[in-house]
Amino acid sequence: MGTEGSGHFVKMVHNGIEYVEMQLLAEVYALLTSKGHNPSEIANILEAWKSSTNSYLLGITIDILRKKEGEEWLIHKIMDKAGNKGTGNWTTISTAELGVPSTMIASALFARYASFYKKERLTASNNFGENKMIENELSDDDILKSYHFARIINHYQGFKLISDASNTYNWQLNLSELARVWTNGCIIKSDLMEDLVSVFKSTNNLLSDAGIVESLNTLKPFIKKVVAQSVINEYPVPCLIDSISFLNNFSKANSSANIIQAQRDYFGAHTYQRINDESGKFYHTNWKQQSN
Repeated sequence: MGTEGSGHFVKMVHNGIEYVEMQLLAEVYALLTSKGHNPSEIANILEAWKSSTNSYLLGITIDILRKKEGEEWLIHKIMDKAGNKGTGNWTTISTAELGVPSTMIASALFARYASFYKKERLTASNNFGENKMIENELSDDDILKSYHFARIINHYQGFKLISDASNTYNWQLNLSELARVWTNGCIIKSDLMEDLVSVFKSTNNLLSDAGIVESLNTLKPFIKKVVAQSVINEYPVPCLIDSISFLNNFSKANSSANIIQAQRDYFGAHTYQRINDESGKFYHTNWKQQSN
């Protein structure tokens, strides 16, 4: 991939993207289950999705949902405690160290951590109640389109982490070539990855590509609807929620971070810059009101 261990970093981020892709399919499964579908029916729904959003992980999830032991679906017999080998943890540490907002990788990692507290979750379920059935509030197509939206944001965040690491460590990584390598022989290979080979030939920023922007704007109403109904009906969909939360935060010209910077200056004299001073000068204010 490049110099100085860049290949190891790229493989680590591959696994971080993979964590999110797996979590998103788990959330899709939960939502489709909430609509009353059994695993075989969900497998058939996902099979139909291949024409618009095919991937290796989608394919194996279909196989998993169709597998039975006798008359029972095997998925119903598997303990809902997800393990990990550490790469999601390493990726989350790396994105924090580099100051890159790969929020969905962190959400997918912490969803696995939360799943492991089975006894505590059973107690919490008794204390706070189970989620409700989502019947007519969401269509299968709503869920498909929200899934596609979240996958685009996941890939943006993953490749953004690699791009910033490449700039920081002078690796000179080629994102188009990297996407091409990931179109086969790896767990996150997908039709989307094939599309990104061409996109990255003209930009390293997916959110500046006209086709990606159009897709996200088209899909945005569906992710908002799915997330809203999931929250109302108490369904845990952390990565779906995080995908739209990230874009809402990232796509605003004026954020609320000025409040944070003022707070930092108040209690720690950390200073701030002013929007009416293009010199980049830093200011400090004595915020305490003087009594008369």
